[in-house]
Amino acid sequence: MQPVLTAAQMREVDRLTSEEYGIPSIVLMENAANAVARVISEKLGGSVKDKQILILCGPGNNGGDGAALARILWTQGARVEALVWGDPRNSKGDAKVNFDALASLKGNIELVSVDSLERLAQYWHDIHSEQKLDAIVDAVFGTGLNRPVEEPYRSFLELAQTYASEIPSVPVFAVDIPSGMNSDGGEPHECPLQADFTITFTAAKPALVLPPTFRACGEIIAANIGSAPAVVNSTEPHLFVAERTDASAWLELTGSSGDSYKNKRGHTLVIAGSDSYSGAAVLAGNAAMRSGVGLVTVVTPGSSKDSIAGRLLPEVMVRGVAETENGAIAEPAFDEIADLLDKADSIAIGCGLSQSESTRKFVERIVEERRLPIVVDADALNLLAPFSLKQTADQVIKFPLILTPHQGEFLRLLGTDDTEAIKDRAAAAGEFATEHNVILVLKGERVLIGAPDGRVVVNPTGNSGLGKAGNGDTLTGILAGFTAQAAAMDIDIFETVVAAVYTAGMAGDIAEQKFGKRVMTASDVRECLVDVFTNL
Repeated sequence: MQPVLTAAQMREVDRLTSEEYGIPSIVLMENAANAVARVISEKLGGSVKDKQILILCGPGNNGGDGAALARILWTQGARVEALVWGDPRNSKGDAKVNFDALASLKGNIELVSVDSLERLAQYWHDIHSEQKLDAIVDAVFGTGLNRPVEEPYRSFLELAQTYASEIPSVPVFAVDIPSGMNSDGGEPHECPLQADFTITFTAAKPALVLPPTFRACGEIIAANIGSAPAVVNSTEPHLFVAERTDASAWLELTGSSGDSYKNKRGHTLVIAGSDSYSGAAVLAGNAAMRSGVGLVTVVTPGSSKDSIAGRLLPEVMVRGVAETENGAIAEPAFDEIADLLDKADSIAIGCGLSQSESTRKFVERIVEERRLPIVVDADALNLLAPFSLKQTADQVIKFPLILTPHQGEFLRLLGTDDTEAIKDRAAAAGEFATEHNVILVLKGERVLIGAPDGRVVVNPTGNSGLGKAGNGDTLTGILAGFTAQAAAMDIDIFETVVAAVYTAGMAGDIAEQKFGKRVMTASDVRECLVDVFTNL
């Protein structure tokens, strides 16, 4: 998990880096420019020699980064133009140092300033007719912007976007953050120039990883420009972004050893299904089995047992239990599965469970008397809403409660229908997880994972093709399977949840590549776990 820093935290990191480690800000600017140059070279085939690169520069430090970048790319053989609105001689501090250095260079490099929209339009007309760019770099505004982009800078960026749209083979690189974006993820967030690659410094910023702003950023590359990890940690970040190593490291920890057998790999209990929603139990049970767990048992109403068993993988066990008149699990079922509760390492409850007063009492007993981690989804969430469960310290620490709501379910857990309550999804997820001592998996575009200690992790994998029936059940099965393995092997449950969500999203991305968003199904996503595990 990589930390995500607000603009204020980033300013503090830069200050401490200069004051406590003796690294001048001009050196940090040079390091930043070198980092961007490395990415541009890599994305343009390994070299910028003879490439035509246009760098759009603003008046502040982001423009100074652009001026330093122009000089570095020129030394590597690129043909570079730095386009600046206004007179760069009026810039200040480190930016002025780099603009002055750039102005003194000759041959295949030019510092061009424009001071009218007419001249700007003529410049872009000449670019269209006389030469083809190999890359455009956005170094206009950085993390300090907190207002909408106004004229003349809007036209400055929009004309570049027009060129990039007409010639889509020309990549756009954003320096630290696309211009126009509020670094902290709030309003404003309109970016006149969309990036294909964003090279951000030291750590990602909230706007780069949270919806809707992340869509304007392209691929995010976080570059270390000289700030020590201890300095970053001193700002006490609470927002993080999951990364590939979180999943691959977890898989390595839970890999099969020579003495592995089914009980060592964990046993998960999937309590799911009803007369009207038997498919949910099938999807959750099969996904759990594919997760790598040793044993899976599906508990379902007695009248649904045969229907569900016929569609489950043959390795999955099924037990039918007491039910209500409407074909939902009834409270007496709790005593019927006492032996399974003693043997299992994790529980998933809620998928297709249906709702009745007897089912509610059953769910409450399962959750309140638990002695193992539980993943709570779908109908079980609604039966517990609004959420006010009291937990013992032992339960919170040893037997975490993992809630997996989508937006509507989360509002019901909060006891409100006012969407303003979750306008800041990351803050809402963190506050809820902390207040109730649970792990919260808030589904939606970019799943958020809240921890009882206040951390919130943004999951970057997944796509809108996952927004179809059955994918919530599949995610629940994967979470339950991963959690059972973690409990059996004494591995941190929060880190396990992060790995499970990343893995499930990655399976969705592979399913999109294979089948397309339009036709991919939850079953396709489950089967793509094979590809994910191989890839990781």
